[in-house]
Amino acid sequence: MLAIERRNEILEKLQKEKRVVVSELSKAYGVTEETIRRDLEKLEKDGYVIKSYGGAVLNENMNIDMPFNVRKNTNVVGKQKIAELVNSMVKDGERLILDASSTAVFIAKRLKEEKRNLTIITNSIEIIIELFDAQDWQVLSTGGLAMEGSLALVGPQTDQMLSSYYVDKAIISCKGFDMENGITDSNELHARNKKTMLERSGCRILAVDSSKLGYTAFTNIGGLENISMIITDEKPEEKWLQLFERYHVECVWPEE
Repeated sequence: MLAIERRNEILEKLQKEKRVVVSELSKAYGVTEETIRRDLEKLEKDGYVIKSYGGAVLNENMNIDMPFNVRKNTNVVGKQKIAELVNSMVKDGERLILDASSTAVFIAKRLKEEKRNLTIITNSIEIIIELFDAQDWQVLSTGGLAMEGSLALVGPQTDQMLSSYYVDKAIISCKGFDMENGITDSNELHARNKKTMLERSGCRILAVDSSKLGYTAFTNIGGLENISMIITDEKPEEKWLQLFERYHVECVWPEE
């Protein structure tokens, strides 16, 4: 196993358990404790973890961007539930914008299973690769600056391409959604591109798992006035439902 693969697996474990122990990781991967300490030092330097005595804990700062392959394997069940709900709302022949979130990848995979003649505009390299063999679909890449670690194309060129089209539904996710600070992301380029995506559709969908509610990331995407519908994996607390109702935003979650 390559060192980067091992570090990504350690990050996945931290996402689930919040803490890891050097001696346990050493046995699990068949490497020395010194090797694991070097892994943790690299992860700490990158801002993902905080080293502690004998191990490390996850840095839960909302402004830290985990590698895409780690985010993709986090809360898989919740993202699958969201993808199923989105699939039920999309009709054959529609035109969609999908952002470069890990949630959007699950949505693309679910749509690919049964929808026909869709047009997808996306800045996600992962989605473009996933949909290469989607028969009778049109898949348009936004172009833009390739962002390391996120498998995304971002920046002014991305905005320019997005501004050339108008779609039936724009579907984005975010890093945080707070009652006072609205919809936020950890990266300014991503946030700017997501704003443009929302501007290019009359039906603007925020697809976000329930763990993001109540958190604020670094930079603003918009507020509830910019959203038509919220799709999430669990029923939100009543205070959230009241807020959505006040802004006439429909909220959808899976039936139990």
